[in-house]
Amino acid sequence: MSFFSPQLILSVINLIYRKFGNRVQAKDDLLSGLTVALALVPEAVAFAIIAGVSPIIGLYAAFMICLITAIIGGRPGMISGATGALAVIMVSLVILGNERGEELGLGSDMGVQYLFAAIIFMGIIQIGCGCLKLGRFVRLIPQPVMFGFVNGLAIVIFEAQFPMFTESPTTPGSTWLQGNDLYLMSGLIALTMAIIFLLPKLTTQFPSSLAAIGTVTLIVIGLDLDTLIVRDMASIGGSLPSLVSFSIPFNWDTLSFIAPFSFILAAVGLIESLMTLTLIDELTETRGNSTRECLGQGIANVVTGFFGGMGGCAMIGQSIINIRSGGRGRLSGIAAGLFLLAFILFASSLIERIPLAALTGVMFMVVIGTFEWSSLRILRKIPKTDAFVIVLVSAITVITHNLALAVITGVIVSALGFAWESAKHIHRESKVREDGAKIYYLHGPLFFGSVTDFNLGFSPAEDPDSVIVDMKESRVWDHSGLEAIHKLGERYHKVGKTVKLQHISENCRNLLKKADTMVDISVLPDDPNYQVANI
Repeated sequence: MSFFSPQLILSVINLIYRKFGNRVQAKDDLLSGLTVALALVPEAVAFAIIAGVSPIIGLYAAFMICLITAIIGGRPGMISGATGALAVIMVSLVILGNERGEELGLGSDMGVQYLFAAIIFMGIIQIGCGCLKLGRFVRLIPQPVMFGFVNGLAIVIFEAQFPMFTESPTTPGSTWLQGNDLYLMSGLIALTMAIIFLLPKLTTQFPSSLAAIGTVTLIVIGLDLDTLIVRDMASIGGSLPSLVSFSIPFNWDTLSFIAPFSFILAAVGLIESLMTLTLIDELTETRGNSTRECLGQGIANVVTGFFGGMGGCAMIGQSIINIRSGGRGRLSGIAAGLFLLAFILFASSLIERIPLAALTGVMFMVVIGTFEWSSLRILRKIPKTDAFVIVLVSAITVITHNLALAVITGVIVSALGFAWESAKHIHRESKVREDGAKIYYLHGPLFFGSVTDFNLGFSPAEDPDSVIVDMKESRVWDHSGLEAIHKLGERYHKVGKTVKLQHISENCRNLLKKADTMVDISVLPDDPNYQVANI
């Protein structure tokens, strides 16, 4: 049963024309969408092969996710589709799913159905994250982590082009090109890159990437350079996607099997999508909606799971191609999705003749544009912790291809580094007043990292009977800080002395009173009142 029909496609195109056709940006969006669609084809096929499924499953995912997120996602101009970060996770799911299907007597090819079920659950998780507005926590990702992320991803994209220099790009262990074939391949890649670099200096009326692909394709076909034609890649031709007829049982055992994969896929997909959204925000000097993007990614994955796609997320390489080619609106992503569908249905034989050299040259330019070259210049100028985080996140991304692990590790290391440096800032001054009371003037944040130094700075046995701690220049950050103040009161109470706090914030006063602390609190007219900003 097919929910897609020529009439539906025409209706969508008509709607797009009426909504976007009167805009000046429409031409740039349509041309950049065509460029992106051409570049999506080999990547979608390659990622499907990595995941251990049919290439058409990758193409279906690229078409559906690209189209749906372009319409309802939170970042106009950002391109989503099947990605390698998710494919490397899916391969284990497919293998184990095949084994599970054979054990249950369902057949040894049930891995793909378990994959579709996992993608549907993945989408539901992402929708839940959107409803809870968890996407806004992307703002907590430090800039060094962002640099490490894009640098690592640029290296991963660069590595992904190596198979293009073999005789059969989709066959692992294939023989490397040699002699004239290698020279021709390298020369056409260089020509592609030169056109992309130089054309914008002459005119910006036409996407340089599309011009480069077209020029190199005409040269290859005109000169009959067969060795550089995209052959050995599985045919991209197919029919309209239809609703999957599941044979696997939908019960608790199935859910417990797919759930770990679904949560990992959802986390990796959202992190890559939100990081890409942040990068596109910086490139376009506009702001996307992280909550809407979570919802859009989730809905897209639910749909593609039901209609036989392998799922996906935002693609940083294709998004940069789109932005560099002038695609800034939703029409660019919509056009890319519809062009890709048209390739699958009507133009597969033509698209299969596009040289690998042209597409590889485009991706090499994406690598150059993605890598944050300024991060190399500033490594010796920034704090050592930040420099270490940049290198660490890049290395984890390249080694594991697990973007979620790389980003989470980078955030943890950055947070620990911040806590360590902040703990060094606490210090105190003291003086004895004329009435014999001793005042400690506390400076710096009081939290889990600084409580040790805080406790060492007081001498209950040697201090006078009355001690005052002035916290005008300090701030209690967490429960560890509150507990440190409470224990300070106990220490003075045990030796028969009193300790009093002054210039303490209202929220901290309330917490200390609720905890029934032994520290007396003086409320002064100039006590600070910290408010939490609503963002």
